[in-house]
Amino acid sequence: MKTKDILKKVYFLSFFLSASLSFGQTWEVYDAQLNLKNRLLYQDITLLSEDVRIGKTEEGLYLLNSSFQKSVPLEGNEVYQYLAPWILVKNDLGIGAYHEYGQQVLELKYDEVELFFNLLLARKGNEYWVYERGKGTLRPLGTLDEASIGSRGQIITKRNGQYFLPLTPISHQAFDLIQDNDGDYLLAKNQNGYGLINMEGKIVLDLVIDTLVHTRGNFYYGYDEDQYLLVEGDPIKANVRYNSFHQITYEDGLMLEYIHGKLRRVMKEDGILLDAIGMTKVDLLEKDLYSIKYRDDKLGLLGRNGWLVTPTDSIAEIKKGSNGFFPAMSPNGKWGFLNPSGEWMINPIFEEVKAFENEFAPFRKGNYWGLIDKFGNERFSPEWDEISISESGIALAKKSGKAYFLGLNGNKIEEDGFEKICRLSNGSLLVKKGDKIGLISNKGEVKLDPLFDSLVPEGQIGYQASMDGKSGLISEAGETLIPIAYEAILYDEFENLILAKSAYEPVIIIEEENGKKKRKKGQ
Repeated sequence: MKTKDILKKVYFLSFFLSASLSFGQTWEVYDAQLNLKNRLLYQDITLLSEDVRIGKTEEGLYLLNSSFQKSVPLEGNEVYQYLAPWILVKNDLGIGAYHEYGQQVLELKYDEVELFFNLLLARKGNEYWVYERGKGTLRPLGTLDEASIGSRGQIITKRNGQYFLPLTPISHQAFDLIQDNDGDYLLAKNQNGYGLINMEGKIVLDLVIDTLVHTRGNFYYGYDEDQYLLVEGDPIKANVRYNSFHQITYEDGLMLEYIHGKLRRVMKEDGILLDAIGMTKVDLLEKDLYSIKYRDDKLGLLGRNGWLVTPTDSIAEIKKGSNGFFPAMSPNGKWGFLNPSGEWMINPIFEEVKAFENEFAPFRKGNYWGLIDKFGNERFSPEWDEISISESGIALAKKSGKAYFLGLNGNKIEEDGFEKICRLSNGSLLVKKGDKIGLISNKGEVKLDPLFDSLVPEGQIGYQASMDGKSGLISEAGETLIPIAYEAILYDEFENLILAKSAYEPVIIIEEENGKKKRKKGQ
């Protein structure tokens, strides 16, 4: 073979290889000891769960095995959504679905797909289909106004203004309303009234109730034939847990019973929480927390299991507390702290207070906040827009748009402050100074100077650090584990592996022309 022909073939092979590499990226795989274990060629890698990994190449998407080798090809050019065991993929034609084991269950042609553990609900235009995992079949539901999957996996459809449950024994029964909630029962209505349907589609409360409203869990508030009802759902037959001919009101989570027009009872979902004469006002402060006022001006704090603060006549307002200290306002408008017996533990001398946390409570003087201890002693002076305390005793404070760490004596640990402080789940804190991010311990010690564009904790190994568009891995002590020179870092916590994505450097091809070497970049 002539030298010219050999050179042509070498050039063609070089061009082919360089073109192939240019469409991929090199991923370096390290173990927990940072030993290089492997190199992979993918445009992108996505870790969805312990067993589900997706690799993207120029040819398309692939399910990968635990060694990150191609296992099953997937149609589509992007992962749209993942909710175990379903993977939604997408391309220009639409959305499709795969089981995480690799079985395709929906073609890529749908406008929308809703996921549940054993169901898929697909829509294209106004046409709907449902895929049932147990049957392994795709079933058309027809042209509908709308359709959705309920919180317990019931398919709820609406056609011509009426509601249906197509996968149940009452699939052909029409309802004026089917309403989902966070309980196990659907609230339904027809021309006769309201009732309840269980997860299998059986009516467990006949649709005859004049009014029915979901309150919490499997409980409902109703009114029927001059009676007020508190109903609990049941798989066989719903139970009326409380009924009364006296008025029971229900508004914004607060349920009260009036006898002959006078407030008499505070109700919970299944009956009476408090029965007391002389109540004049009940305020729901938050879920299961009530402020109760009486005719003699006594005020108390009621919880789910009884009195948190016994009614006393020395207070005008009370709030949620902690560790036996409850913020309260005296009749003169000053705030302090009560104990559960209604006695002042810290006298009301403050303009405003908040609940104790980590042995300290914020108090306000004028427009600024400080901290007091449980003896009422001022520990951090009131000079801050906001202030709180960490478990380690370091205060986090804000003033004039800056955030500060304060030592136990109130001094600033970092005099210039930070633009932002963010607490991490591991107890450390990310700090932002200018446009850069750093790391500080919960004791205020600088772990990593604010030099980075971003810092992301990666399990027990360290932090993914980014600078100037490149990423690497560093320890909390500042040791460089993987240089900040990669396009991305992934931590596979299940296999305890680190994947580093290399930036592509074009292959340099040496081409001979007339006996001279000519450098040319690969395409």
